Amino acid sequence: MQTGDTHGGGAFALLTEYERRSLAHVVGLPEQLDAPGLWRGVGYRIGRRMLASAFDEVIEILPMPPVSAVPGAQPWMLGVANIRGSLLPIVDLKQFLEGERTVINENQRVLLVRQPGGDVAVTIDELFGQRSFLEEDEVSADRVAEGRYAHFVDRAYAHANATWGVFSLGRLGRTPEFRHAAA
Repeated sequence: MQTGDTHGGGAFALLTEYERRSLAHVVGLPEQLDAPGLWRGVGYRIGRRMLASAFDEVIEILPMPPVSAVPGAQPWMLGVANIRGSLLPIVDLKQFLEGERTVINENQRVLLVRQPGGDVAVTIDELFGQRSFLEEDEVSADRVAEGRYAHFVDRAYAHANATWGVFSLGRLGRTPEFRHAAA
């Protein structure tokens, strides 16, 4: 007798068939999911810059959690927050990149990002959700890759009357200055 086989194979076989059919047909996904020349990611705004990061760089998007300050940290390190039992650093990404503090509000969101040594949450000014860009809409990254952004944005797309920079959260997480938040 196999595990879960309580009715002569009927229930287990039925569940196996449901799983097979579910995996074969995903409702609601666009046909161009893996289309050549299509880039998809999470769109957001920091300051006046429209940015997007690859889906595989964003673990989760959360409302701004309560933050406890960390004495002796860089000004852009807001502190730590308890997120589902784990203490995670919360970074003001705008202040790290531009030197200007983010005005925190009730609609504030943070992107949970994996980095070597542990996850980190970075603030964003506004969330736009999923964004898709076509290869033919690629433009010079110079429009959004000024100052410190130049280290993290190496391509951009013109879309919906805006220029969207593709921001590498992975590169950010490997940057020595970002990883050492002690003042």
